[in-house]
Amino acid sequence: MNQLALPSEDAATLAQLQDCEQVDLLLPDMNGLLRGKRITRDALEKVYRDGVCLPMSLIATDITGNTVEETGLGYDIGDEDRLCRPVPGSLRPVPWQPRPSAQLLLQMEDGQGGLFAANPREVLRRVLDGFRDLGLTPVVAVELEFYLLDAALDAQGRPQVARNPATGERNQSTQVYYIQDLDDYRAFTDEVSAACRAQGIPADTAVAEYAPGQFEINLKHRADALQACDDALMLKRVIKAVAARRGLMASFMAKPFADQAGSGAHVHVSLLDREGRNLFACTPEAPADALRHAVAGLQRASRDCMLMFAPHANSYRRFVLNAFVPLNDAWGFNNRTVAMRVPHSDPANLRIEHRIAGADANPYLVTAAVLAGILQGLRDKGDPGPPTVGNAYEQGEHRELFWRDTLRDFLASEFVASHFGEQFRHIYGQQKLKELRSFHREVTTLEVDWYLRQV
Repeated sequence: MNQLALPSEDAATLAQLQDCEQVDLLLPDMNGLLRGKRITRDALEKVYRDGVCLPMSLIATDITGNTVEETGLGYDIGDEDRLCRPVPGSLRPVPWQPRPSAQLLLQMEDGQGGLFAANPREVLRRVLDGFRDLGLTPVVAVELEFYLLDAALDAQGRPQVARNPATGERNQSTQVYYIQDLDDYRAFTDEVSAACRAQGIPADTAVAEYAPGQFEINLKHRADALQACDDALMLKRVIKAVAARRGLMASFMAKPFADQAGSGAHVHVSLLDREGRNLFACTPEAPADALRHAVAGLQRASRDCMLMFAPHANSYRRFVLNAFVPLNDAWGFNNRTVAMRVPHSDPANLRIEHRIAGADANPYLVTAAVLAGILQGLRDKGDPGPPTVGNAYEQGEHRELFWRDTLRDFLASEFVASHFGEQFRHIYGQQKLKELRSFHREVTTLEVDWYLRQV
């Protein structure tokens, strides 16, 4: 292959993959699912030179993989293809495949010389342009919680926690931050770490979380928010693939068990000026104005952007009392009961941890919503009120969230249209509306249990 056809970083990666036989071309859709094609190594140079065609409708397929005609990307335009080109620097080995393989991230063009504005990665880029205009750089890290489950469901069709590799039993108790759990699952976490090193994913911490079989793997912060979200999406792929190799299923579903903790996606953000100084640097006794304004902007954005934080029917099961999930827009220092937490840190490294989103959400869209809220807050110079001290669940009104309401708020939001574009608002909103209608057409087992004989 002519290495000159590739960006230098990708050419260097390919040179190290002499035995590579196939390449997965990955296009993240609005649900954060990876769609695309698998090609031979010989076809890779043509992809860099000419791009590859994929249906435009792929961006907004619903969670079941079907085209959402209401978006206008299906039959209305003849289900047109669009050119997709590689994201430079995204070529990576895929160490878990049985054949020597690599993967490459794609971005879709709009057919008019630019990138498709409703593509989630491009939605985030649009928000980042607003910070660039102000000479500011968001520094971002994403934390993802997930469950390790049996690959097979139980007799009732429900998920079940995987058997502990060391004991052969299913863990029943909650042992948060329990080192023994990490030791018991060491073979899994070691393989995840090795795959992350091979792919350049900066995963640095593994934690046993607040439920049996629940874990969290953290990513190091980056001064490139797009790459931070690439990391999060690729980390999900690694975790799922390594789990499958071990006969397990890794699930990022927001609430797989009604009586256990849900899984969140926490986004950490600090903000650097042109000289590299953190605008949020302060102490709890004297919060920086930029920090206060940013939090006020996040409070302002939370209602309009809730559909991006909680995109699925199951997402709303996660918002329950006393489960370390925020139920209002409170903020505070070193406090895990609030929505916008300022973790304990030295002043120079102070950051906001946004805790609303579930692990089922698209990291590009979650981060775009968080950063848009911060950007709007800096412009408006709003006041978030005093930081919450103590239990936020006992202070302030609890927010009741319903999928239909957040969808309505999203579709009517001028904030969303302004920051992410009307095209994105329409396409994402229609995708979610189709999913909601499909979900409510189903008759559940609970309905049969409650009503079949009783009414």
